[in-house]
Amino acid sequence: MPRTALPRLFFARNTASIPVKGLGNPTKVPLDEFVAANCPSLFKEYESPWWLFNGHLQTLYCVLGDFSKIDKVEYDRTFLRTTDGGTIGLDFTPSPSERILPNDTPIVVVLHGLTGGSHESYVRSILAPACSPVEDGGLGYRAVVVNFRGCAGVPLTTPQLYSAGTTCDLVVALMHISKLYPSAPLLGVAFSLGANVLVRYLAEEGSRSRLTSACIMACPWNLVANSSRLESNFFRRNIYSRGMAQNLTTVVQRHLDTLARFPDSPLSRAFPRFLESGEFTLANYDDMVACVAGGPYPPFPFETVLHYYAWASTHEVLADVTIPLLALNADDDPMVQVLPIDKGVDNLSPSVVFALTTGGGHLGWFEKGSYWGHSKRWVSKPVIEWLRATGKDMVISPSQARKLIEVDGYLMEEGRDTLGCQVVEGGEHIIGVEGEEGLFAGL
Repeated sequence: MPRTALPRLFFARNTASIPVKGLGNPTKVPLDEFVAANCPSLFKEYESPWWLFNGHLQTLYCVLGDFSKIDKVEYDRTFLRTTDGGTIGLDFTPSPSERILPNDTPIVVVLHGLTGGSHESYVRSILAPACSPVEDGGLGYRAVVVNFRGCAGVPLTTPQLYSAGTTCDLVVALMHISKLYPSAPLLGVAFSLGANVLVRYLAEEGSRSRLTSACIMACPWNLVANSSRLESNFFRRNIYSRGMAQNLTTVVQRHLDTLARFPDSPLSRAFPRFLESGEFTLANYDDMVACVAGGPYPPFPFETVLHYYAWASTHEVLADVTIPLLALNADDDPMVQVLPIDKGVDNLSPSVVFALTTGGGHLGWFEKGSYWGHSKRWVSKPVIEWLRATGKDMVISPSQARKLIEVDGYLMEEGRDTLGCQVVEGGEHIIGVEGEEGLFAGL
């Protein structure tokens, strides 16, 4: 039977006050009142379709469903070369050839899931309404999807990958976007692994964050506990863990030519050992590959996967977030069973609202009325409401981010000489999901 219930909302004991625009001076509103006034969908029941009545079905439909004909979004891609030689891909929408927007238009900055990209249906389900013109019922915003190294057609130019805790590529992406649009508020939206990266970024940057608000979905939070739950359950281990490991294996195999140029690198040595092990699970991949090649040295390499998971987890740094953050999880997510609010709200930042739905799976949240080939995601409603409120109604405080400077052709931040980027050739217009064969979508 379909599960129907109101989302459960959790706030810190003392919530932050949100400055909102008014006829005169800005008015400060407690976060819980701000949410109640601007996110009505969080106060209405979410009902799943009768044929997607549990988290496994929701998640598997997210992987196997056909979403190619809905929520179409086109992008213009820019490649950024980082100071360590790596490459990340930024996909901008709408294209200037389609629509010219004012320079102060709010920008949604998106981080995808484990092996995804701008093509993913869960990404497009948010960006289609966020970036549609106001006259067509959309927000009229601009968006940029940050595609991780090696994902979604982004070339791997060094033997360093990405991980659930590596934030340096997000830092340089936000530097570039801020340089292009210095007067635009930047609103973060992130999914699954990308959500974990975003929370770490917000906790690390604090008041220097270039994002003015954020919304995350299906964050894995406590990686140690949730990995243990995933790997110790026969079904989850053999379906989800192996499926994610297969995706990661496919991504790395697409870049074997690059690895051949770095035969002595940690990644070039670790990946063949992982293949030879025959143990294609997410935990084993993380133990043998992500631990050594998922980010810069230091802190990589990690001694064991548990050390890596403990470092990358976000449940304990959530209290350090200083901007308004909406976090959404489903209570039947088969990959995320342990949540920060399981033991109360003491580790919630005053700026965080945590919403837990009854049903929805992992990045599913398909709602009643969905059918094969035309599925509606309930989660797009509260996300769009949140983006509208924090992008248009919230008063943005003056940025405390570090000053941008240029050093030897690289865009950098004053006082942080280890991170920088420059635009390189190779960008293109992106339509559809070509080139993503061999990957399970939605993971």
